[in-house]
Amino acid sequence: VQFVESGGGLVQPGGSLRLSCAASGDIFRKYPMTWYRQTPGNERELVAVIFSNESIRYADFAKGRFTIFRGNSKNTGYLELNSLKPEDTAVYYCFAPGAGEPWGQGTQVTVSS
Repeated sequence: VQFVESGGGLVQPGGSLRLSCAASGDIFRKYPMTWYRQTPGNERELVAVIFSNESIRYADFAKGRFTIFRGNSKNTGYLELNSLKPEDTAVYYCFAPGAGEPWGQGTQVTVSS
C-alpha cells in the first residue's frame, strides 16, 4: 500500500486548503483513515481520524476548523483545513494505523503572511 498526499501549499492566515489522500487497495475499509502532521524536531501528532464505524475524532486544535471525510472512491480521503493559523504549518500525512504499511511523503502546509 502506498499513501499519496497532495493539496498542500502556502496560504495566508485565515485561509483554507483541502488535502487529498490516495491509497492503493481498499485499506481504508479495513483500517481507520487518519491524518497526522509533523513539524521539524517534533513527533507526528494526530489531527483527525475516521473509524470503520464512521465515527470521527479530532485533535483539540482541529475541532471546529478542520474536517475529515472520505472520498467517493473507497481508497481516497480528504482533510479540509479552514481558518488556518501559522502554528498549523507542518507536513501532513494520511495513514492507516494497524495496517503495517509505510508512511507516505506527506504534503507541506505553510501558513504565513
